[in-house]
Amino acid sequence: MPVVTLSDAAILCWWWSAWRRGDASLDDAVDALDGFHQFVGLPGHREPVGPVFAFAALRDLGATSAGLALPDDGDPLGLGGPADFNKAALEAREGVVLAGAGAGLVPHRAGHGVTWTLLPAQRRQLPDLGEADRGLRLALAQTAHAFDGRNLGHDHPDLADALLDLRRRDPLPAPPGTPAASVELAARGLQAFGIATLAPLEELRPLAAAARRALVAACSPEVWPPGA
Repeated sequence: MPVVTLSDAAILCWWWSAWRRGDASLDDAVDALDGFHQFVGLPGHREPVGPVFAFAALRDLGATSAGLALPDDGDPLGLGGPADFNKAALEAREGVVLAGAGAGLVPHRAGHGVTWTLLPAQRRQLPDLGEADRGLRLALAQTAHAFDGRNLGHDHPDLADALLDLRRRDPLPAPPGTPAASVELAARGLQAFGIATLAPLEELRPLAAAARRALVAACSPEVWPPGA
């Protein structure tokens, strides 16, 4: 099965939020970002700045946490507007919404570098952890039933094997203070998304959508349980 890892936006959400809570040091949060990162459009900075300055600037905007958006065609998951932010995030297939700041970040990757653009962003409605977890479990059950009932596993043995091996997955590293339920849901969401990418089949589209919802909930602290 293809190796699917947390996206740049998901990693930024987890680690910036952990730093903002005081659960992770600035050095650890910056080191968690893979590759070269720079941020543009920050107030008071005409030129791109690195993560150290950007983290503080985002805090000074009033952001209390960073949450994930994973929109896809016809499904603006994690987006609340305005149109410019939605369009940019849809083109990138991911984005970060800064709760309390009225702003968000959209990544553009080139080689090993990522440029994050700050744009106005509005509050959004999200599934909570429980809803996303139930949706993922249902999608996995329906996918397994579809492959068993229509004998699709005979034509796609890699999919059949992956569906039979759902309990085996690598541990997912997460910053301190991240709820265990969020880490576990993110790991299962990545696993499900990997299964959904194994073949271009219509039967796998609901699983991919449920996996995206699981990842958004797992990487958006504003929908974590109180005190998590």
